[in-house]
Amino acid sequence: MFDRSPKLRNVFSNVGLFYAAAIWGSTFFIVKSVLDDVDPVVLVGYRFLLAGLLLFVYLKIRRRPILKNWRRGLVLSVLLWSLYIPQTIGLKYTTASNSGFITGLFVAFVPVFLLAIFKRRPTLMEVIASLVSLLGLAVLTGGMSDVNLGDMLTLIAAVTYALHLLYTDKYIKSGFDPLVASCQQFLMIGAFSLVTALVFGLPFGIGSRDAGLVILFLTLFPTLSAFVIQLVAQKIVTPVRVSLIFAMEPVFAAMFAYTLGGEAIVSHRALGGLLIILAMILSGLPAVRAKIRSARQAR
Repeated sequence: MFDRSPKLRNVFSNVGLFYAAAIWGSTFFIVKSVLDDVDPVVLVGYRFLLAGLLLFVYLKIRRRPILKNWRRGLVLSVLLWSLYIPQTIGLKYTTASNSGFITGLFVAFVPVFLLAIFKRRPTLMEVIASLVSLLGLAVLTGGMSDVNLGDMLTLIAAVTYALHLLYTDKYIKSGFDPLVASCQQFLMIGAFSLVTALVFGLPFGIGSRDAGLVILFLTLFPTLSAFVIQLVAQKIVTPVRVSLIFAMEPVFAAMFAYTLGGEAIVSHRALGGLLIILAMILSGLPAVRAKIRSARQAR
């Protein structure tokens, strides 16, 4: 998929991750615009199931072992499903820009989970970044008195985002085929969502042509292309670097929401968003400094 040159592979991987962040950022206002025409859980089910079926056909043609490492695929699927269901439902109650910024708080949870689960002590800068991001969240939502259901649901998505990124890094670097992992995730998430909709009696209908076109867009770009690129790139790029690039997602979300989405710019939300972006940048500084030190020592 990539050129044999390590430098070119690294460039393609980073460009691919920026593409994923941009395309995911565009989805917040797009999804919010059709939630009156399709149930959020059903929307998640359709987009992932369709993407999974397309990738399944490709893998069958290439005779790839689709069920290999399915337990790892199940773990990633549960985490990703726990990201998209609360995030999509949350968009019914909060703004697209708020959803993007709060989702970006996953960067604050990465050092916490690195210590609690992967036994790596966070650096001082990572702790500072976590505190700055929490301050940004408080400013963004106006404090607990103004926080709404959508904000709280989206915070759950931020937690599972961090877990998914870290477990993806662990599994992919240990040899889990990125295409097989993607296919398993897509099919399981689609199945989980549609079964949930069936159990709770949610409507399966698509109420408008626009909603159908949005589902098609979500299937092909933010789901099929972006997630495959992420998993392939994580074979090469470190999780800290991935999280720093993905920190651009809420920036793209706000840009699309304020321009194409027609949302009004609110001063305290903009300030809170800037603080969260600052936290994301701070979280990547330790890795940058380490690379500089290594380069100097190599001379």
